This record gives sequence, structure tokens and C-alpha cells, in this order.
Amino acid sequence: MSSQDQAPYVAACPECDVTRQTDSPNEIIDFYRRHHRVTGHDVEIEHADTDLDTGVTAQDLKGIIRQLEKRHENGVPVGVIAAVMNERGQSIKQTLDQIHEIRMGGGLYEPQDDHLGAF
Repeated sequence: MSSQDQAPYVAACPECDVTRQTDSPNEIIDFYRRHHRVTGHDVEIEHADTDLDTGVTAQDLKGIIRQLEKRHENGVPVGVIAAVMNERGQSIKQTLDQIHEIRMGGGLYEPQDDHLGAF
């Protein structure tokens, strides 16, 4: 597949050589959750829309979500958050763990499934 034909979101398991390509950022999260639950392997984001990070200057997760909320009605898809955090060197697992920690502390809310907003 050429780079022009590549889906906006691509994730893969380096241990299994399994790849998932999709137009939906949250499908990458679903793929990660299923694959990790079955194999225990982590999945890595190989490609995400390069314009996702444009204009996002915050470095902390909550600040990033606040900035991304301006572009997403009804919450920021977790897959978009994971893609932006991936650009900052954080894995899907690390991002999901951090989201859980901040949510349990009351700093994030979920206006719809797998979409987040920041308080």
C-alpha cells in the first residue's frame, strides 16, 4: 500500500506482526484493548494524521485535551489523544493509564463513550 493509500490511523503489534488500518481513531484503541487482552502485547501507533498535533502546545495530558476540545464537539476521541501523545513519545498503554488516573481524580469526564473532556 502506498503512503497515499494509507489509512489515517495505523497501529501494529511488533511481536505478532499484526496491523490495523482504519479511518477511526478510536478503532485503534479498540484494537489495542482486544489485542492486549488476548495476547498481553502492546500495540504501537505507526501512523496518525500528521495535522493532529498542529496548534497543540500543551505538554500535559489534561492541557492537551483542553486544546483538542475546541476541535471536537462532545469530547475528544481517545484515539486522537493517544495519537497526539504518541507524537510526544508516550505509548497507548501509558496514555490510557494516565487518562484513568486523571479521571479517577476528577480531572476528566466522558461526555460519550471513549470521548473525553477536561474540567
